[in-house]
Amino acid sequence: MNERVGRHTHLFVEENFTGHSGDQLHWKIEMDALEDAEWKCIARMIMEISPPFKEAIGIPRGGVKLGKLLNLHGTGKREDPVCIVDDVLTTGGSMKEFKTKRQWRNPSKYIGWVVFARTPPPDWVRVLFQMPKVWADDPHKPEYNK
Repeated sequence: MNERVGRHTHLFVEENFTGHSGDQLHWKIEMDALEDAEWKCIARMIMEISPPFKEAIGIPRGGVKLGKLLNLHGTGKREDPVCIVDDVLTTGGSMKEFKTKRQWRNPSKYIGWVVFARTPPPDWVRVLFQMPKVWADDPHKPEYNK
């Protein structure tokens, strides 16, 4: 039986909202739309291309489920980096902030993984699905008046 009958959540949602960074955004990637099997598949996709890591830690709230799945594949080796994960990167602020707090308490090497990135990530963060960069002066940039 499908427990989602009568409750359909779309992965991509057009709505105005305020992002974690305080920026006003006009569309959302609603990761709650994904089911456990899809999260497991995403973890597998990452593991096929990720360098080894000691442990994986998910940024609350969006990265927790993926962090737990990836942590199952941690090497536990002191010399391997810690992997910080999140679901969607918009500005990269959450990843930077989380890494800074962790480094202060637990000096280590770090890598990051996100499922989607709306903008280019910091150089230590890897992305499964990257939105293309659109430059403000791009003559082909579509104009949306909302």
